[in-house]
Amino acid sequence: MAIEMTRSSSGKPPRARPKAITLSDAAASRVKEIMARADGKYVGVRISVKNTGCAGMSYAMEYASELNPLDEKVEDKDVTILIDPKAVLFLIGTEMDYKMDKFESGFVFKNPNAVDTCGCGESFRVS
Repeated sequence: MAIEMTRSSSGKPPRARPKAITLSDAAASRVKEIMARADGKYVGVRISVKNTGCAGMSYAMEYASELNPLDEKVEDKDVTILIDPKAVLFLIGTEMDYKMDKFESGFVFKNPNAVDTCGCGESFRVS
């Protein structure tokens, strides 16, 4: 069954839905590197949220071998990110970045929905 986009009663084209998550150039570059070195056939990276950590929730990332029917698919800067359906509301408006300094490197989530984070930055809380 095909879904057609129809014009609103005002005659304007439908408004594009904003992406649930965006990637910085550094994050997109790092995901591309990781995917290029992967030893399997993957369609992208899946992001989910787990109940854990000092503040209550943490981000989880894994290779995605297939698109699940309810996944939110985001394509940004030639990278495919799949968001677990249970995590979408916690991530709307988030920017994923990649930071590297002398002592550590990793993905950083700039989440406007987070009202608190733990001291180590590994977990967050939303209200």
